[in-house]
Amino acid sequence: MKINLKECQTHLHVTDNSNECDAKSIFVVSDQNKIYVEKAQQNSCSKIISPKECLELLGIKDKIKIIGITGTNGKTTTAAAIYSILLDLGKKVGLQGTRGCFINERKIEDKSLTTPPILQTIHNLKIAVEEGCEYFVMEVSSHAIVQNRIDGLSFALKILTNITQDHLDFHKTIDEYVKVKSRFFDDESPKLINKDESKIRFNRTNAMTYGIENPATYKILAYALKDGISAAVAKIEKVYEFESPMHGFFNLYNLLAAIGAVDMLQVAPMEEICKAVENFAGVEGRMEVVSTNPLVIVDFAHTPDGMEKVLESMKDKDIITLFGAGGDRDKTKRPKMGQMAQRFSKKIIVTSDNPRSENPEVIIEEILSGMSINESLHVEVDRYLAIEKALKMQHENEVLMILGKGDETTQEIKGHKYPFDDRSVVRELLVKLG
Repeated sequence: MKINLKECQTHLHVTDNSNECDAKSIFVVSDQNKIYVEKAQQNSCSKIISPKECLELLGIKDKIKIIGITGTNGKTTTAAAIYSILLDLGKKVGLQGTRGCFINERKIEDKSLTTPPILQTIHNLKIAVEEGCEYFVMEVSSHAIVQNRIDGLSFALKILTNITQDHLDFHKTIDEYVKVKSRFFDDESPKLINKDESKIRFNRTNAMTYGIENPATYKILAYALKDGISAAVAKIEKVYEFESPMHGFFNLYNLLAAIGAVDMLQVAPMEEICKAVENFAGVEGRMEVVSTNPLVIVDFAHTPDGMEKVLESMKDKDIITLFGAGGDRDKTKRPKMGQMAQRFSKKIIVTSDNPRSENPEVIIEEILSGMSINESLHVEVDRYLAIEKALKMQHENEVLMILGKGDETTQEIKGHKYPFDDRSVVRELLVKLG
């Protein structure tokens, strides 16, 4: 990654790659590249600086308010909701996360890591500042916290969505995972915490809460989930109402977090914030309705908890669930995902997700180990054929839930990424099947 300092007569550039270093380079050192400091010096770089010093050098420090969101599920939707509300309220804002980077409704970067290397984030912040943005909303992954990929950033607000099992291939235990998430909230930055999440530990200085089940700063008093979401939220002693075209109890939490966040930023009165919620219809690949007749929904859910949330939101219908599990990831969640599918579904098809370097049939066997084998359970390793099979078996009053990949446009098998988009496959097959 290289950032040019055009305003300098010397035409210096900032880089985190020691191979790009020369006499006109400034090397930004991070946990990921600190072993290459000596090489950067050998290549005659003019200076070695920290990410914090880089923010000051580029004139970004204190120029923009950064909102960081972490949690197992809901980061992408909550971040997008905050971004949408701020735009609707007339603010200039940037958004960085799983879906890429957006500045004032313009996409400047395609999908990458949930939280990219720090110099990439600094680069995106620099563009946001140059475009006049007052706010920058970003997803913060547990990997990024461990690897200090947010080093040097000063957050105007930190938000917790929830904590459930995920990434145990990396963190090894749920206790370690909780410890990592809690580390993000151990300073005195303003923070907004899900009060219904009991596992998190946080510094209570400058902390506010939101919730549905427990008393909180922002508390849902009543709600309805039929044909969208409508709810009443209390802040201290005042009550406000909001409506959304989105579906699912879990999205009630995401929207409540977004409302609370924008209110904490003191952007506009609560009435205006709640009104702006109506214009946010969700993000691609998250409870995305691909077809209404038959009803087919695609979602990114790839953990037991994520599956529970999306399947429970459709429990008033007969559900066909199609899913798999990613290869080279936490194996302990696979049988639990199978159990969750069986808990809510009338019919199930277990298939491949992104098997990566693993044998997809082995992954499927591990999913099946948590399930009861019966006539409603089907296995089809080929994801395309699995979707075709699901559409053929779908009856009029059933909803087909295709889970795991969301808006991904590739399938990763043995080191190669092949074009594959669940949504495109569904549309193609519906035409084919007539």
